[in-house]
Amino acid sequence: MSVSIAGNFRHYMNNIPPFETNDSWILDLRGEKNKVDPLKPYNFNSELERTRSGHIKKVATIFLTNRECPFRCLMCDLWKNTTDTPVPVGAIPAQIRWALTKLPPSKHLKLYNNGNFFDKQAIPAEDYTEIAQLVASFESLIVECHPRLIDERCLEFSDQIKPEMQMAIGLETVHPQILPKLNKRMDIVDFESAVRFLYKHNIPTRTFILLRPPFLTEKEGVQWAIRSIDFAFETGVECIVIIPTRAGNGAMDWLQSNRYSSPPSISSLEQVLEYGIQLNKGRVFADLWNIKMFSDCSVCFDSRTKRLTNMNLNQHVLPPVNCTCE
Repeated sequence: MSVSIAGNFRHYMNNIPPFETNDSWILDLRGEKNKVDPLKPYNFNSELERTRSGHIKKVATIFLTNRECPFRCLMCDLWKNTTDTPVPVGAIPAQIRWALTKLPPSKHLKLYNNGNFFDKQAIPAEDYTEIAQLVASFESLIVECHPRLIDERCLEFSDQIKPEMQMAIGLETVHPQILPKLNKRMDIVDFESAVRFLYKHNIPTRTFILLRPPFLTEKEGVQWAIRSIDFAFETGVECIVIIPTRAGNGAMDWLQSNRYSSPPSISSLEQVLEYGIQLNKGRVFADLWNIKMFSDCSVCFDSRTKRLTNMNLNQHVLPPVNCTCE
C-alpha cells in the first residue's frame, strides 16, 4: 500500500524552495536549555479527554526529564527541557513516583519523555520493571516513540504492564517534499510499517499531524493536513492530534522571519478538525496549547476555543462561530 500511496502524492508536489535543513543548522539557531532536575519531571498535568471507550475521563500526563532526542526535528521545541546525557538508572521511576503523588486520581496516563520511550539511551531497560509496577493501577498507558525505534522491545514492555499500552508516533505530514525537510529522518513507509507492526500486536496508535508546516500557504497547509489524516487512518491509526505549527525553537523563528513559514489561523484548525471528526474513523483532537497565538480576533476567540474544546471531547461537529473577522 505504501508505494501506491506515495506514488499518488507525487502529482501534488509544489515548488518548494531548495532550502536544506540538517542537525548543525538547527542546533546553530537554538537558544539555551532550561535547567532541569533529573529526579523530577519538568511538568505534569491532568486534563479531560475522550478515551478509546468513548467516555470522557481525566488523563494524567507526566512530562519526563530525559536525554535529548537524537532526531532533531525542525519544528520541535521539546529539547528545551532535556539533559545532554542519559539520566541514571532509577531516575525515570523516581520522576513518575513523585508526579503521581501530585496528580489527581486517574485511570489513564501518558508518559511523554521529549523523545523516544524505547530509545535505550533515554529509558534504561533496567527501569522497565519498576515503571510497570508504578503504572499497574491504570487502565491505559500512552508512550511516544519514533517509528524507526519501534520493535520487539515495545511488545515486551506491553506484555509486562497491566494497562493497555498505546503508542504515540509523529507522522507530521505526508507531503513528499516537506517531510524530508523536517529533518525527522523517516518517510511514510517507515510510519506505515511501524503502525502495522503495532496493529498486528493489538497496540493502538495515535499520531501527530502538523497544520501548516513550513513552506506551505494557509490553503496548502489545510489541504495537506487533510491528506495526512486520510493516510493515517488508512494505515490503521486510532487517534489523531492536529498540532498547529508555532515559533519558539530557533529554527521556526528564523523561517518565520524570512517568510518561509507562518502560523495557521484558528479557523484553519477548526476546518481540519471538522474534516477529521466527520470521517468517523477514529478520534481526532485539536491541540489547544497556547491557542491564543492563532487568533487575531478578541471578539470570537473565546467562542472558537470553547467550540474546539467541545468537539475534542464529544467528537461531533458543532455549529460554526460567525464573526465579522471572517
